[in-house]
Amino acid sequence: MRLPVIGRLLRRRWRALLALAAVGALVGAGASLLFSPGYETTSSVLLQGPREEDELLTEAEIATSSVVLDRTASALGWGVPGQELDDVVEAAVLNGNVIEIRATAETPERAQRLADLVAEEYVAFSTQLVTDPGEASAQMLKEQREVLRQRVAQTNERITRLHESVAGQGTSVESVQARTQLEALRTSLEDAMTTLAEAEEASSRANMVVMGPAALSTEQAAPTMAQFVAGGAVVFVLLGIFGHLAAARADRRLRNEADIVAALGAPMVGSVDVPSGADPGARATGPLGRLRRVLGTDRPWNVPEPPAPADDAAVTVRYRRVLARFRGGPGSSRRVLVLVPDDDAPAGRAADRLLATNDRAANLELRLVRITAGRPTVPDTAGSSGALLVLTPGTRTAWELVGITEACAEAGQAVLGAVLTQPTARGDGSGQGPEPAATAPVHDGVMAGSA
Repeated sequence: MRLPVIGRLLRRRWRALLALAAVGALVGAGASLLFSPGYETTSSVLLQGPREEDELLTEAEIATSSVVLDRTASALGWGVPGQELDDVVEAAVLNGNVIEIRATAETPERAQRLADLVAEEYVAFSTQLVTDPGEASAQMLKEQREVLRQRVAQTNERITRLHESVAGQGTSVESVQARTQLEALRTSLEDAMTTLAEAEEASSRANMVVMGPAALSTEQAAPTMAQFVAGGAVVFVLLGIFGHLAAARADRRLRNEADIVAALGAPMVGSVDVPSGADPGARATGPLGRLRRVLGTDRPWNVPEPPAPADDAAVTVRYRRVLARFRGGPGSSRRVLVLVPDDDAPAGRAADRLLATNDRAANLELRLVRITAGRPTVPDTAGSSGALLVLTPGTRTAWELVGITEACAEAGQAVLGAVLTQPTARGDGSGQGPEPAATAPVHDGVMAGSA
């Protein structure tokens, strides 16, 4: 794929691509009505205290669990089950032990209420999980702490009795040291009990704080309708471009002179200029034909730019040189069938001019026969020297040319050669030569040359 090819495609198919972009925009607008997420807002919950990464991920899963969403759906009263809320509620872990809850709804107010209620139900459910005394592990931990308190109280009583017994022994150095150590032990036990009480109090609550209400959204969540419209237009334009490129690559019509000669098994006898442009008589009719002309798809896009037209004298010389190859000698006359595919307008104009250029005094008789390339039929003509095929490069496949050759063989006609047309830019008419309309109407029975 080369840039010049893309540039040529854009220049020659810009109207068709513009129509595809309009269709894609309409499809995108319709898709936005079905798939637009609406309005989106977020609510944040702060988890206090040090947290492990796995613990934070677990909390995010809890925030969107079925229990939390079912409670939220019940509190909303919208008649929507909690299972459907799973598609419009998301939870993610942010830096700083923050769980962000993202909610989407049809209106900003509904999105705000949904985010706030999910955050509240999440905090309530997490607190319930921590403080639920019905769990066996929590009950066992509570009993162990109570036993520890009783042992600490008993130890304090023994320290008190030891302190009193040591105090009754006087004020010796040993007694003073013993009392000091007992007091230090009592202080350590009291500090340990204080720490245990604080830990128990902390474990009895979830340590979660909702960081304010969710903000009221002012813009729709992505993808918005504008993004759907733009995306649809871009996608359809790209599909159109790639479709044209794929069709051009899959096109099996021959454009090279050597390939055409090889498929026909006959030499090329010449190349003639034909003004480019649609033949008024060969234009497609009906709504489809008019639409193709409006979109610019009635002509191939992957052909080179036609060269400038030559003057009439040079064009006439080329036609006469082609005819000179088939003229008979003095006193003899040759009859040649001129075969033209009925859907090849440039070749038809070239054949008409060949007949118009042929000198009636020359020893050459031409008969124009229009054939259907898909199912060619060549008439049986006694005394004919053979057939001359006039065609435009890029209009026939190799199999079609082989079929024309076989049709000529069935009719007993040898393929004398091929004349290739070279479309040129339409000028002021100086290079178009004599119009075939000046002669008799051209059909299968028209003869040109000596009788």
